[in-house]
Amino acid sequence: MKNEQLGERIREKRREKGMSLQDVSKKIGKTSSFLSQVERNLVEPSITSLREIARVLEVPIFYFLIDDKEYDPVVRREKRKTLQFPDYKLTFELLSPDLNRKMEVLEGRIPPGSFTCPQPLAHDGEECTLVIKGKMEIQIGDKVYYLEEGDSIYYYASIPHKITNVGEEELVFVSSITPPHF
Repeated sequence: MKNEQLGERIREKRREKGMSLQDVSKKIGKTSSFLSQVERNLVEPSITSLREIARVLEVPIFYFLIDDKEYDPVVRREKRKTLQFPDYKLTFELLSPDLNRKMEVLEGRIPPGSFTCPQPLAHDGEECTLVIKGKMEIQIGDKVYYLEEGDSIYYYASIPHKITNVGEEELVFVSSITPPHF
């Protein structure tokens, strides 16, 4: 999906929900002007802002970035839907075909010293994460866990969590999330 469609999809979903710019902007803690600029593709929202917009509009983040009309049960590597956040130096690729199921599976890639979000975030559901390559620190609530290649962790996503690459190489992990969140 082209970036130009991000703002259009946000506007469509907001209108479908019968919400005004003011309704959504208040709930995400931003100005109506900011949201209007996002909807007109003049400003690209941060991962935190996009997560908040998705939460308020009750859809996973990837809802704004994929075209669900292209359903195919096979997801080819070169056809994965990608979500990149240069400010946070991380990339997510959707491994499941769409978000119309009861779970989503995604691959995350984080360079050394980077993280998924500045502060731990929570969302509904449960997650299971498997480290494919590298070293992961995952903070879940007030607990911190360290995982290496082949290790996995299962947790309730309603507890604020944050993943950090604490290794010297790129961290690659696969997460299964239910219900779909991204």
